[in-house]
Amino acid sequence: MKTIGLMAVSAVALLSAALPASAEIAGGRVKLGVLTDISGFASDSTGTGSVVAAQLAAEDFAAQLPGAKIEVISADHQNKPDIGSATARRWVEQESVNAVLDVPFSSVALAVSEVTRGSKALLVASGPGTTALTGPKCSPNTIHWTYDTWALSNGTAKVVTETVGKSWFFLTADYAFGHSLEQDASAVVKANGGTVVGGVRHPTNNSDFSSFLLQAQASGANIIGLANAVGDTVTSVKQAAEFGITSGGQHLAALLMQLSDVSAVGLESAQGLYLTEPFYWDMTTETRAFSDRFAERMNGRRPTANQAGVYSGALHYLKAVKAANSTDGAAVAAAMKEIPTDDPLFGKGKVRVDGRVIHEMHVFQVKSPDESKGDYDFYKLVKTIPADQAFRPLDQGGCPLATQ
Repeated sequence: MKTIGLMAVSAVALLSAALPASAEIAGGRVKLGVLTDISGFASDSTGTGSVVAAQLAAEDFAAQLPGAKIEVISADHQNKPDIGSATARRWVEQESVNAVLDVPFSSVALAVSEVTRGSKALLVASGPGTTALTGPKCSPNTIHWTYDTWALSNGTAKVVTETVGKSWFFLTADYAFGHSLEQDASAVVKANGGTVVGGVRHPTNNSDFSSFLLQAQASGANIIGLANAVGDTVTSVKQAAEFGITSGGQHLAALLMQLSDVSAVGLESAQGLYLTEPFYWDMTTETRAFSDRFAERMNGRRPTANQAGVYSGALHYLKAVKAANSTDGAAVAAAMKEIPTDDPLFGKGKVRVDGRVIHEMHVFQVKSPDESKGDYDFYKLVKTIPADQAFRPLDQGGCPLATQ
């Protein structure tokens, strides 16, 4: 574990006034733990940028908690559930961490969710994609913020099938996350009059997609759906360009791809690709202002959706702490679900009883190099999906909390 200070800004926001005598904020302190991928293959989309995002949220809300100290610490879970759960347990039981933030990778997030279940701490998850966090494995102590596989698959598959092409071929990472993306997207394709003409599954951390891409190319499908993530998505998009797949008239649709991935691919290879994100740094005056502040501490890099979700989730958590006048997990969770979500990055929404945060999702297409006007000018908006349509309906998730 380490406490990260960046630039001249401390990770601890301090104010001078005293808390009211009736406050239940123990010791006048709120402690946020960013449990993330500092050194692994998702570190660009989470990692230190997630710590910076939490730090900015603490600074922005400091004036709303007179006399309180908001502290941000961090740790690298190394993408291992045992390390993630052990770190979270130590934080919660020994170091008085009130909220665990980010936690990319579904397996790690599910393990951490069980640690916080029934405790006085909350998990506010931005990084993972599994719908199980708000389905069968839902917890009163878990809030799932940024995205999930249902929202990504539903957004991209529906819009692309309606507007670009009806026939799909899936290139899928051969593990539970990839299977879930493919299954969800296939159902949406068929429900919207499309067909799935074939698919192939590949090992994770794969370096050669040639045989898989040749099968996709030979299928003649209008759309090649990429049901993979991070390095596998980057490599498959680059190699698809080398094989002339998109120049030959087929389209790529990535079911999980973020700004950092597009940056790694480059616009020359990624141009024309479709993807769904809940946040893009260049959408509004407010998102640009936040992104400028973020970039000052991140050597010019713009925030990903995961990192923006850490900021948004931390800010709403702190609003709930103020409303409840407490850091007790049950009290803060109740307040988070009662107060509408509203911030400059994700807009207006709400936290449902199953812990799923409802907000708009956006389908984008990657610009060509000629269309881009500068660094990280990557996306053009295709369609915005309203908050009430963007996520799996509450009655379809199987969360026990939804039936109580």
